[in-house]
Amino acid sequence: MAAGWARPAGFALLVVVVLAAAASADRPARGGLSVTAGAEESSAVFPLYGDVYPHGLYYVAMSIGNPPRPYFLDVDTGSDLTWLQCDAPCVSCSKVPHPLYRPTKNKLVPCVDQMCAALHCGLTGRHKCDSPKQQCDYEIKYADQGSSLGVLVTDSFALRLANSSIVHPGLAFGCGYDQQVGSSTEVSATDGVLGLGSGSVSLLSQLKQHGITKNVVGHCLSTRGGGFLFFGDDIVPYSRATWAPMARSTSWNYYSPGSANLYFGGRPLGVRPMEVVFDSGSSFTYFSAQPYQALVDAIKGDLSKNLKEVPDHSLPLCWKGKKPFKSVLDVKKEFKSVVLSFSNGKKALMEIPPENYLIVTKYGNACLGILNGSEVGLKDLNIVGDITMQDQMVIYDNERGQIGWIRAPCDRIPNDNTIHGFEDGYCWPQFPNIIGYQNEQSAVCYSSITK
Repeated sequence: MAAGWARPAGFALLVVVVLAAAASADRPARGGLSVTAGAEESSAVFPLYGDVYPHGLYYVAMSIGNPPRPYFLDVDTGSDLTWLQCDAPCVSCSKVPHPLYRPTKNKLVPCVDQMCAALHCGLTGRHKCDSPKQQCDYEIKYADQGSSLGVLVTDSFALRLANSSIVHPGLAFGCGYDQQVGSSTEVSATDGVLGLGSGSVSLLSQLKQHGITKNVVGHCLSTRGGGFLFFGDDIVPYSRATWAPMARSTSWNYYSPGSANLYFGGRPLGVRPMEVVFDSGSSFTYFSAQPYQALVDAIKGDLSKNLKEVPDHSLPLCWKGKKPFKSVLDVKKEFKSVVLSFSNGKKALMEIPPENYLIVTKYGNACLGILNGSEVGLKDLNIVGDITMQDQMVIYDNERGQIGWIRAPCDRIPNDNTIHGFEDGYCWPQFPNIIGYQNEQSAVCYSSITK
């Protein structure tokens, strides 16, 4: 759901409206949630497609239905509900890559179902059914003003696991028949959204309930485009990653490593600790007004005379050099690293080098991919988006209540046969010597993943 610079698109406001049972009777009825018998807990790895610029999102192909049909889903750790644009019939749908999902009458989730109660109660604290036969209606709204209105359904998802088995669990997701997303005339890159938040309606939580995977999800987004997504913990480098305990947002159950202090070029910027959320559904990173302005002032004060500020409709703040830049590598020497120091984790630092906060546009300008979140209604929340998470494996471990990250070769998908498919490439982060933290192993790489 990511798009223009002003929209932290995947970050859901998570407003669910329990609609009256007025949805037309010709929309599908529902059958029970299927249970996967005899499934062994394992992991699954999926290739990712897309990029931060110019496409503005990363997405995955999922096989849904019987027989299975492919659908492209925007990978969104900032929301729980997975949904597809669907013909139920469709009131308002944008053009999508695949034929609209068409549910059958036995797929509708009734309002009295526990999954419907979890959806409504988890997001609004309210759940009421006027009739046992009432369907589970929803409306979810996102921070970019996009929305999906629909009904909860169940259908099978075909998943190939690391233990070589193929499972077809029946999972609940949204059948969205009235969308307000993007342009109705342009073909969307995706058919819907893959919600990977921590709520019980999340696909990840449902797979855990079925005993298929552990409640662990991670992604590795490549600056070259693509990457991979995984469910389960078979490829998690527990002993090498940087970890911080999950801290629940004061507003919603977003993935948060807690508050962080902000540094630029090894020095503190003198702003109060920032509440930080990780959100793969947001193309760019967003800081609230005070840290954003402090960072912009620091960057501008540190730039050489080789760069001049220029207008570029791609992003609000851009610079040009003596000749057009071809990639961030051409300009990164002009900028210093940003560092987030998380108070919840021991030595939990996240380095944000220039290539993780700059893009080079089609005009050859270098533009700042950290934006003012206060201008788009995020108040005091600070979102670490795709641009900052590129070339890092980011792990959301709901089993242990922690979030981890480590530099990794995201354009190399783990081997299908062994899962442990990386031969080399993991390195300790290259932190500057700041805030009393000396990274003595900054030059060490290792060749295998060990827990």
